Amino acid sequence: MLTAEQARQLGHVRGSDLRDLMRQAAAIKQQYWGDTISYSRKVFVPLTNMCRDTCTYCTFVKHPSSPDAHIMTLDQVMATARKGEEAGCKELLFSLGEKPELRYEAARTALSKLGHTTMTSYLAEACAMILRETTLLPHVNAGTLTDDEIDQLRPYAASMGMMLETTSKRLMKAGQPHYGCPDKSPVQRLRTLERAGQKRVPFTTGLLIGIGETWEERIDALEAINASHRRYGHIQEVIIQNFLRKPGIGMANHPEPALDDMLRTLAVARLILSPDISLQAPPNLSERHTEYLQAGINDWGGISPVTIDFINPQHRWPVIEELASSTRACGQRLEERLTVYPSYMQDKTEFIDPAVLAKSQGLWSQMNGRDWQLDGVLL
Repeated sequence: MLTAEQARQLGHVRGSDLRDLMRQAAAIKQQYWGDTISYSRKVFVPLTNMCRDTCTYCTFVKHPSSPDAHIMTLDQVMATARKGEEAGCKELLFSLGEKPELRYEAARTALSKLGHTTMTSYLAEACAMILRETTLLPHVNAGTLTDDEIDQLRPYAASMGMMLETTSKRLMKAGQPHYGCPDKSPVQRLRTLERAGQKRVPFTTGLLIGIGETWEERIDALEAINASHRRYGHIQEVIIQNFLRKPGIGMANHPEPALDDMLRTLAVARLILSPDISLQAPPNLSERHTEYLQAGINDWGGISPVTIDFINPQHRWPVIEELASSTRACGQRLEERLTVYPSYMQDKTEFIDPAVLAKSQGLWSQMNGRDWQLDGVLL
């Protein structure tokens, strides 16, 4: 394992030194996770693409004046969910802009027609419907959350998530990607991590690299995540996601992180984070993603056979069978998982509402063709 000070010295490591670092990370992965690389078969539901933040690397968010701006109806949510069920998905991931009703009258009006005053309360209703009427487990990416908002969602969500992205306050200054984005304040995002831990919520977070942060700021973010996990044990997985240029964004000409930068960050993340935290990298954002397997990752994240990657729409999901083949060629074995990891269904059952826990254990049994537990021992 690395200390933060040691990690800060590795920002320019390359060549054989980088390969040595990756081998150390891969050894920790192998020791804790074996030769398995997991993924979640999911369907994505962009509940709303309106948001009060205007990050300059984002194409997902639409201004309410845009003809493409929307809040999905419950019927639309259910129609997408049914397609996911038909394709064998186990997870429904709700992605949405953050609190558009706090900035835009159009968002408030649209929510009012749906019988709600906040996006969080509408999201809770949608999650309850999915939990009640489908075979899918809801996972929510709702951004920063208050205590009350977590309480609204927790009975219906198997897990929640919010990318920390960075702890750099500097990136909120004029001319930087988070300027004018109140929900991207590192203080607010770290508070959400803490609240999720205090509320016993299985949580996903991560870094977005290449948006202008320094190497030292990446290490600070990883250290903050790990410290929160040490306090509460709630961080299921950490995603390391690489910035990609997209047409029409404010950062259209901003340089993308090189492959070595991604490998360096993944390896250091594995060596800093507690080994029980799953380390994930998206396979659709790099043609050379199989090289990530040498840097200590154990998970490819959510992959959909039904819906596109709404955050990076120009990058298609890999075909799961093809990903299984390329993973196998690297000496690893692809295995499907649920949105909530097994340890939270066995050793940390206080993290999941009883109704969600029972459904999660039942889905696990169906996937694996055997009972969830025998004499209290995970099979």
